Formats: sequence, structure tokens, C-alpha cells
Amino acid sequence: MERKRTVRTALALLGLLVLAVIGVSLLTSLALDSGWLGGERVAVIRIEGVIMDSRETIEELRRFRDNPSIKAVVLRIDSPGGGVVPSQEIHTEVLKARKDGRLKVVASMGNLAASGGYYIAAATDKIVANPGTLTGSIGVIMELANVQGLLEKVGVQSVVIKSGRYKDLASPFRAMSKEDRGLLQNVLDDVHDQFIQAVAAGRALKVEEVRPLADGRIFTGRQARTAKLVDELGDLQDAIKLAARLVGIEGEPRVVEPRKRFSLRDLLENSFLGRLAPVMPSGINLKYLLAI
Repeated sequence: MERKRTVRTALALLGLLVLAVIGVSLLTSLALDSGWLGGERVAVIRIEGVIMDSRETIEELRRFRDNPSIKAVVLRIDSPGGGVVPSQEIHTEVLKARKDGRLKVVASMGNLAASGGYYIAAATDKIVANPGTLTGSIGVIMELANVQGLLEKVGVQSVVIKSGRYKDLASPFRAMSKEDRGLLQNVLDDVHDQFIQAVAAGRALKVEEVRPLADGRIFTGRQARTAKLVDELGDLQDAIKLAARLVGIEGEPRVVEPRKRFSLRDLLENSFLGRLAPVMPSGINLKYLLAI
């Protein structure tokens, strides 16, 4: 009987300890979000892997924008780019965060910050890259699979019923006509021009200065600095210190970084689906993506 009472007491104490830890964690998170703890901080948001969705990054930007204790945000970008729309959505959210001048945003480039990754960086106040960072790749790509020959070999015939002359544009089941290619090229050229204009605006350059650099080529961080696509050379800590200086934080800045929640979907998209996307017949899909 005494032993059972001891076990129950131990379990009860363990339960109280777990509740206390959860409570402290929630209170700390609430305090950081609302600025209760005071002080001035620099937040770090990581954008890693193929950019398939903008939701999480936008939520983090809004959270830190509305927190009075967060004076600057560093976007740590290690990405080959991704979808055109999520890249543009994050770019737009960065501009909104900077709009009233209270919050400064600095981009810190890791191993790779190309195409859509650079598109996002172009919206920030300053860009810091390592000398060996691969960046640039200012361009748009559309990769389409065509399985017509395979179907013919196995004796399968594709039957398409459509209304609208171009409704089966870029179909994987028939050869692309010259007219089809011309229409798709016009779409790509327009989205490419949007990229060029975004870089020109973000880097305070003329469109004519950006266009020769926007042929899809990549640059090292040092080359990008020479080309005025990057402001400074340095690592993440250098970017954090620069962000602190921009908002007048003296001494070593306190850094806040949101905890990443494990997501099986994100793992599959970044590690598997993102690599398979170019070879999967999934219709028309525009990407600001470095082909790797």
C-alpha cells in the first residue's frame, strides 16, 4: 500500500512538473509575441528549400511586424527558388513589413539564394551574402514533359475533347506546335519582366542595368556585390549585427527565432516533390527556380 501511494505521489508530481513547463513555455511565447518582456530584438526567419508555399513565412513576418519589441527581421535564405506566386507573395509581404519604416528587413544568404530566393531578397533593405554564396539566376523556367512517343509505343491513344482552341495548351499527350510555343514564351517573358522590375526597384537600379544580368546566370556572392545585386559580404551573424545597427540597437542584439514545427508535407515537398516537379507532367507551372 505504501509503495502504491509513493508511485501515485511521484506521478502526480511529474504531472505538475509537465504542466508547469508547458505553462512557462506558453507564457514566454505570449510575452515575446506581445512585447511584454520589453527590450529591442532582432528576429530571424528561415526560408529554406524549394519555395512551394508562402503561408508560414508570411505568418511569421506579420507576427514580428506586430510585435513592438522586434525592431528588425533577418531573412535567412537558403533556397534555389520555387513557384512564382509564393515567391511574389513573400516579396510583397516584406515590402508591407517595411512600409512604415519601423521595421528593417535584412536578407542573409546561405549556400544558395537563387531565382525566387533572390526575388525575395530584393525586397529587403539590405542584402548580405557569403563570398561563396550562389545567387542570381534571374529568370523564369517552364519544364513540360511530353509522353506522346511513350504512349504510341505501348499502344495507348490519348483522346481530348475541348472547347477553346488553346484549352489543351502544353498537353503532355501531343507535340507542341510553333504557335503554342510562341504563346507560352509570351507568358514567360511577361513574368520575367516582372522579376526584372522587382529587382530594379529593390536595388535602386535602372531596368536597363538589370536586364543584362537577368539571363538566368548565377553569381557568387562576391560577383553579385560587384554587380550591385548584394550590399555586403558576411555570414548570418554579420547580417544580424547590420540589422541591429540599422535600427539603432547598441551592443550585442538579442535574437528571436520561431521554433519550426515538424511537417511531413513540407519534408516531402522540399526533399522529394520539389526535385521531381520538373519531370512530372503537371500542366503549366511557372517557376522562379534554379534547375539543380
